[in-house]
Amino acid sequence: MAVDAVDSVSRAHDPVVTTSYGAVRGRYEDGIAVFRGIPYAAPPFGARRFRPPVPPEPWDGVRDAGEFGPTPPKPPYSEAFARLLADPVVPGDDCLNLNVWTPEPGPGARLPVMVWIHGGALTRGSSAVPVYDGHAFARDGVVLVSINYRLGVEGYGLFPDAPPNAGLRDQLAALEWVRESIARFGGDPDRVTVFGESAGAISIGALLASPRAQGLFRRAVLQSGPPEASERDKVRRMVRRMATRLKVPATARAFAAVDRALLLRTQADVARLSSPVLGGPAFGIVVDGDLVPRDPMEALLAGGAPDVELLLGWTSEEYRLWLAPGGLLERVDRLGPVALAGAMARCRCGHEVPRGYRAIHPGAGTVDLVGQMVTDHLLRVPLHRLADARPPRTPAYVYEFAWPSNVPGLGACHALELGFVFDTVEVPQAAQLAGPGAPQELADAMHAAWVRFAVEGDPGWQTWDASHPVRIFGAGAPHTVFGPRDRELALWEAESGRPGAPLSSPESAPSSRPRRPRRVMAVRPSSWPPLPPRAGGGRSLP
Repeated sequence: MAVDAVDSVSRAHDPVVTTSYGAVRGRYEDGIAVFRGIPYAAPPFGARRFRPPVPPEPWDGVRDAGEFGPTPPKPPYSEAFARLLADPVVPGDDCLNLNVWTPEPGPGARLPVMVWIHGGALTRGSSAVPVYDGHAFARDGVVLVSINYRLGVEGYGLFPDAPPNAGLRDQLAALEWVRESIARFGGDPDRVTVFGESAGAISIGALLASPRAQGLFRRAVLQSGPPEASERDKVRRMVRRMATRLKVPATARAFAAVDRALLLRTQADVARLSSPVLGGPAFGIVVDGDLVPRDPMEALLAGGAPDVELLLGWTSEEYRLWLAPGGLLERVDRLGPVALAGAMARCRCGHEVPRGYRAIHPGAGTVDLVGQMVTDHLLRVPLHRLADARPPRTPAYVYEFAWPSNVPGLGACHALELGFVFDTVEVPQAAQLAGPGAPQELADAMHAAWVRFAVEGDPGWQTWDASHPVRIFGAGAPHTVFGPRDRELALWEAESGRPGAPLSSPESAPSSRPRRPRRVMAVRPSSWPPLPPRAGGGRSLP
């Protein structure tokens, strides 16, 4: 009875907010009101399997929102990646849910809102990852929302009997929930910033270009992910390979009848050789004529989302997360010319591109040349073009995260910046990727820039223009460098003019997209960050 009395007293002081579907009870944690596991759509199973999301059933009374809700079905990371990336699993069907951290849970606060869309190659990840804790954003006056959405074949399978892009439709439904309900949690629905990393950033690129998402957010942050659409055949091949192994038709109806655990194991098996560096079939967002009416990059280069302010960037050595856990760093260096030939095929470029990279970075090993080539082709070139294409009245800001992890071999790899953006570098799961002793002062600076962008639309450095200012977050104080990647990117501009060369990446639509001429700025050589040399890795080009 004493425990019940204590619980009753505790509940009396918990924050309660009434949403359109019912009331939810959160918790106060260090002065911040936290609500976890709020459903924004009905469970996507049974008759709703592989279908667009629908609103949740209203509930009576007060629903407890003290714990994270179920996470969408997903296969586990391989052992090598699991040592670096946390990916908790919460069982249950009600996986289309979101979380809110707010300093003032009431309709009068009208605070800026940030909505986090997690990455994970559209196959893994969730809002329950401890690194994504929203306390620091709420502490600094921002209402933070993080969401779950369907993953893998459940969210991005391409079937003849179901609409595509179910996971992206989930994200749209979550943003519509924010528009309708966030004021009751202290947020301002007219000051929403969406931000995401990797697949989350790619998703935001599609939402930026989608007419159905217009007006749902004012600002957007794309971390290490460009706007793009996957080739429909690549996604179909994933589904067909799964169907072959499962011995069922490649239809949503047949897949819905398969045991969920078996479906996940089969998905993991057929996706084993897919990666940003290696390519191959993979799940992705596709042009569907509805939510995604055309290639997102084409739409944005043609003037889409003209009023949305952008913050976008990358890490210095994205590729190291893709290669280091599987021991591919050393293998690529040993392969030498063979690896470079593979990179040329992956990027659909001629010999002039790798020759140019060798001339710019004569001390770099093969793995760094290959990794940076692929990173530039898939990521930096599209983001540069996106920043170049923004109308003068709508600012864009560009950053590069350059602090190297204390975990050997990772360098300034993909996803390393996340603990710094969320100011969660002291969380044990952040240390899995960053190692011990991550600099708190760098987290202070990077987190403050994201907060300032959400609040004011200006993260604190020069807006993008012909001088290509890039804010470097690395060792020492953050500073701005002008045109740090211009020499490499000029190689791709020259390559795009080569007869028969594609103007776009292999994952995007045909090369009819408009391109603006780029001005390569003359800058001091000292402003160009060199690729790190690797012992024994220097191989000459073929």
